Amino acid sequence: MSATVQPSDTDRVSTDEPSKEERLAAFLREKAEDGELYFKSKFIADEVGLSPKEIGALMVKLKDSACGLSIEKWSYTSATTWRVEPAN
Repeated sequence: MSATVQPSDTDRVSTDEPSKEERLAAFLREKAEDGELYFKSKFIADEVGLSPKEIGALMVKLKDSACGLSIEKWSYTSATTWRVEPAN
């Protein structure tokens, strides 16, 4: 006899919540809609709900994939400064 195990509600991944990458991209679009934005990950971490390390890793991904944003690594002095502006 075999038993079928059904996943519990806590095992299911909610598709209603945006991913970390989507949350960060939305935050950056909102902040950069009036022009360019310069920031260090550690200064926006609380606002986005991510660690500075997570933001840094996601910024590298978003640099190549974020629609509507132009992202570049601007400088490095004790932490990376990112420059973000709306894409033309």
